[in-house]
Amino acid sequence: MAEPLVKHDVFQAIADPTRRQVLKLLVDHEMPVNVISSHFPMSRTAVSKHLRILAAAGLVKERKVGRETRYRLEPEPLQDLQRWLDFYSRFWENKLTALQRYVELGEES
Repeated sequence: MAEPLVKHDVFQAIADPTRRQVLKLLVDHEMPVNVISSHFPMSRTAVSKHLRILAAAGLVKERKVGRETRYRLEPEPLQDLQRWLDFYSRFWENKLTALQRYVELGEES
């Protein structure tokens, strides 16, 4: 029986350090799973599971070349994530500016 397709959130997908490393490997060119798995101290099956999670989050795409499946980075979800972070970063910057003012005023007292 086939495993049901679960849509993974980009945050969930990139939360794992192995998956972040996989994405880094795929930045410049596509790779088959055997080449990707050679970079990790885990089984090819474990790497395939990570690739399925990344694919479900839309972060990698598969392409069949003969018998081989190649994976490539799909950066759009990361760009969406960056836009989301940019929107909320203004709140962090405001808090840091307020903290800086507080610290500077506290030193003058």
